[in-house]
Parts: sequence; structure tokens; C-alpha cells
Amino acid sequence: MKNKKKLSAPLLCSVFLFSIALFLWVFGVHVVGSVEKSYMVEWQILGMCGTDWSLPIIVDYISVIFSCFVCLISGSVSLFSVSYMEKEVFMRRFMLLIMAFVGSMNLLIFIPSLITILLGWDGLGIVSFALVIYYQNKKSLAAGMLTVLANRIGDALLILSICFLINWGEWRIGYGMTGSFSLLICFLVVVGAMTKSAQIPFSAWLPAAMAAPTPVSALVHSSTLVTAGVYLIIRFYSTLIETQEVTSFLSKIGALTLLMAGLSACFEVDLKKIIALSTLSQLGLMMFTVGIGFPVIAVFHLFTHALFKALLFLCAGSIIHSTLDSQDGRILGNLNYLLPFSSGCLVLSSVALCGMPFLSGFYSKDLILEGTFSGFSGSLEVFVVLVGAGLSLVYSLRILLMGVFGQHFGSGLFTYGVESGYVVTSIVILSIGATMGGWLLQSVWVGVNGFSLVGVFGKMVIGVVTVFGLLYGFVNFFSKETFKKSLFGGLSRFLSSMWFMNLISGSFLAGIGLKYGKLMHLHLDLGWMEVLGGQGVFGVLEGGIDLSYFVQSGSLLVYTRVFLVLLVFFLVGMSFS
Repeated sequence: MKNKKKLSAPLLCSVFLFSIALFLWVFGVHVVGSVEKSYMVEWQILGMCGTDWSLPIIVDYISVIFSCFVCLISGSVSLFSVSYMEKEVFMRRFMLLIMAFVGSMNLLIFIPSLITILLGWDGLGIVSFALVIYYQNKKSLAAGMLTVLANRIGDALLILSICFLINWGEWRIGYGMTGSFSLLICFLVVVGAMTKSAQIPFSAWLPAAMAAPTPVSALVHSSTLVTAGVYLIIRFYSTLIETQEVTSFLSKIGALTLLMAGLSACFEVDLKKIIALSTLSQLGLMMFTVGIGFPVIAVFHLFTHALFKALLFLCAGSIIHSTLDSQDGRILGNLNYLLPFSSGCLVLSSVALCGMPFLSGFYSKDLILEGTFSGFSGSLEVFVVLVGAGLSLVYSLRILLMGVFGQHFGSGLFTYGVESGYVVTSIVILSIGATMGGWLLQSVWVGVNGFSLVGVFGKMVIGVVTVFGLLYGFVNFFSKETFKKSLFGGLSRFLSSMWFMNLISGSFLAGIGLKYGKLMHLHLDLGWMEVLGGQGVFGVLEGGIDLSYFVQSGSLLVYTRVFLVLLVFFLVGMSFS
């Protein structure tokens, strides 16, 4: 009976979320899509000094489909948690955190006001901290502190941009705005979004957040927290397009993040961290796409990426759970015989990540590469994106060759479990999305259908990049040490450590930031602020009250002294006047 009570919370949450996702898909396709219009409902909360503080809610194609995918993935994660978190004592608390995370993400999706969007933005940061430190050990606490400190930088930059936006008297971000501080506001919003989406130099927290449970990783690193920054920039794009310096900066940062994460994923051995670095690589690709002027294609890739990346995380979680928490790729192998269903779906999601024709990833990645050739990006950026696209095949193939088809170095077969029905159901639902999601979206979404195609040369370059990526992956797998030493040599440590981003952003935030924060707490909060603030004022009041008691003590000698002192002050004042 106790076990049924524990299972009731995730089952009810998954049924509720699946129902909401089905309603939003039908509503988004047949209501919003049929009339091809956007709706905005706005409630005025406060009006002061000619500035209105309102709560706007926008209902358009992007917000409805994004919310539908968030609810679909969250429902699959809740169903997956029934089996994965079966030994969890506080299951209701865990599901409450998951639902709070989904609610914060939906606030962020539907509210196009920069001042009200902080409700969802800060909610994501707070709940993600609680989820990352869920296991309550030193590793998860360090990862949680790094996550929340990086997100707080973005919060501070967004609040600064709101302060400058008061010159415009408007906080809605659905249309273009020009005027004073426009370049500064756009730069603050872009850098704030970069912290949430883990772009260079704020990339250290994303692999560290893998200390969270795997259902949390599937939710946080596929469709919610890391995509919040990309979604904010896409919503703010009508203003960003008026400042070409910021969009150029965004495209270069996105290309560098794509290259850095792709190279690091080729050297990583932890299965979950490889998938996290592939997420970081795809986020860089989305930022680059927005920077070169194709926000609709970027949000299309965001949707398709959410489907197959959540499937990839759930398959990895099923493998980790069935192999007694083994996630080191050097000992996994032959999983196609031991766990055929999870391994088959892992192959499907990895192939979708590569951009296999007619799977979800193919439609969006092909559009991005075509947009790169037909856009106004520089030749170096085009080269970096092509290399990043080739690296996506390398680390996807590496996941398969290392975890599924490689040699097994782990323990005996008796340690392997069998996937439960809840795990199979959740993986099947996301497998259908990863297979048909791109085709369905392209068939119902006019904005990404009938995009202008590139010529034969562009198609040949894309094909060459694909073949080169596959060739490199095979050679790298079958001659690991010799090939790496001959090609990279001393750069192996630099490439495998995310270009030392852990030292730049991780150590700076978690080390120097916390150190100086402690010093400020000691010398300001407990030092000068106490002297000049609470304790100082209390001491002055205490001295004044003592003086008042002394003056009113009723002694003739005291009254004589007070009279003489007042007489001296009066005579001195009269002499100066």
C-alpha cells in the first residue's frame, strides 16, 4: 500500500502533463495555426508616473508548441521516474520540484514582458539549484553552487537591462524598440541569456550539473533550463536586429561554443557528460543561427533537439539504472545484447542527433546549414560551423561504439536489470517524437516549410562534412591512443578540459566569488555596515536615552549644570550673530 502511495504522485503528474500536451498540440495546430494569428491578453497590475506594470500573456505558434513539448517531455520524465526513483523516500517532494520547474518554464514561455519574465527566470534558477543538490553530497552541492552562481549573473544583468528600459517606458519584448541605451540593453540581455544557456565563458556549470538525478538531467538539459536563454533571445530578436554589433557577437560566441563543446565531447569518457556536452554544442549552434539572422530556424531546431535529446538522456538513464549506476564509457559495452530495447533507442536518438535523413534532427540541421551558406556570415564562421557539424557525428558515433557496440569490461550478467514497463512507455513516447517530430512540425508550421534551398555545391560540402565526421569517428575508435597523439599531441589536455572553462568560469565563480563574498560578509555586513547601520544606530539611541534619563534625574546639581551649558551655547550664538 505504501508503494502504491509513492507511485501515485508521478503517475498522476505524468497523466496530467500528457493531457495538457495533447490539448496544446490540438489547440496550437487547429486554432492558432489555422488563422495564422497571435493573441495577447494583458492585465494591468500597477500604473505609476506614466509607466504601466502589466502581466501580458502571448499565445502564438512558438509559445504553444514549445509549451506542448515541455509538457510532453516532462510527462515522459515523470513516468520514467516511477522506475528510476523507486527507492526514493520523498517521492512527492521530488515530483513537486519537477512540477514547479515545469510551471516556471511555462511562465517564461508565455510572458513577453522583461519585468514579469523574472518570475519564471528566477523560478528556474531556484528550482534547478534544489534539483541539482538533490542527492545532498559534496559533489552535488559544488555543482549546485556553480549552477546557481552562474544563473545569478544572468539575473543581475536582466535586472540592469530592466533599469535601463525605464527610459523607454515599456517592458514588453515582442516588437522592436529604438532609443537611448538600445545597444547597452541588447548587450545585457544577450549576455544574461548566455549565462542560462552556458555559452562561453559560462560553460562550466552545464557538465557539472550532471550530478543531478538522470530524470532531472533529461528535463533540465533538453527542453527547459538551458533553452531558456535561447528562447529569450528569440523573443527579443526584433530589437536585437537593430543592433548588428550584438548579433555579430552572438554568432561568434555561438560558433566558438559549438566547436569547444564538440571537441570536448570527443575526449570525455563519462556517458552523461558526453550527452551534456552534445547539448552545449547544439545550444551554440542555435545561438549561431540566431546571430546570422534565422530565429525561426533556431526555434525549430530547439524543438526537434528537445525531443531527441530527452530520449538520449532517458536511454542513458535506463542503461545506468540497469547496470548498477555504471556510467563510465570505458567499462560499458555489448549493451545491444544485454539491454536491447534501451540500446536500440539510444542508437535511434544518436542517429537523430547526427541528422539522419527523415528523422527529427535532419529537418532542422539541414535548414541551419543551408541558412549558413545563404546568409551573410563570414567564411571563418562557416568553417567553424561545418567542423562543429562534423564533430556532432563524431561524438554521436562515439557514444554508440563505446557504450553499445564496444567490448564490455564491467561485471557479470547477474548485475543487469530489465527495463520496467514505465521506462519502456516513456522511451516509446519520446521515440515517436524523435522519429516524426521534425516532419510533423515542418508540415504544420508555415515558417519553416518551403525554405529556399542552396545549390549543388552547398549540398556537396554538407555531404563531405558528414562523411569526414563518420570516417574520423571510426578511425578514432579503432586506433584511439595512436591517432590522438599523432593528431593532437599536447593539445589533448586543453581540448578535453573544455578549453579550461572550468578555471575561467567555474573557479572564478565558485572560488574567487565565494571567497570575496565571505570577506564582504565579514567586513561589510558584520563590520562597517553594523557600525554605521543597525548596531551603530542602536548605540547612539542608547546613549541619547541615557542622557535623557540623566537630565531628568531630579537633582538640583544636574539642573544647574544643564542651565550653565545652555547659557554658554546661547552666549556663543549671540556673539556670532
